[in-house]
Amino acid sequence: MTLRLIPAIHRAAHRIGLLLEQPPHLGVTQGEAHILAHLEAAGPSTVAQLHYAFAHKRSTLTSILDRLDARGLVRREISSRDRRSFVIRLTPEGKKLAGRAYRRLATFEAVILKTAGGRQLRGFDAVVTAIEARAMAARTRMT
Repeated sequence: MTLRLIPAIHRAAHRIGLLLEQPPHLGVTQGEAHILAHLEAAGPSTVAQLHYAFAHKRSTLTSILDRLDARGLVRREISSRDRRSFVIRLTPEGKKLAGRAYRRLATFEAVILKTAGGRQLRGFDAVVTAIEARAMAARTRMT
């Protein structure tokens, strides 16, 4: 059996990463750029919200946040709602870089949305939702 969906998803994700690496360079990894762009769009987020948004392993997310924090792009603050949780906020320097990452992704997505019709997008959403749900269910059974 030849895989139909997984190679295409992998290629698309890899090509988005290459897009983020094009000049002018952002100077961050793909994972870091996605976190910064998310914070630009969503605003300050808890670690749990970032984990849900990206489904990184907790250790991977912590490593990304450590690097961004060490470079002065984000800061961790204790949540006023739950003193056991941290809120991740962009610093002024992080906000500049996050804006660049977000605009690069938004421009790329806008071009795609112009070429895809509503029916195609609904189909895409249905397939992506099914993949995510199935992968989450499989992971839950493994743990």
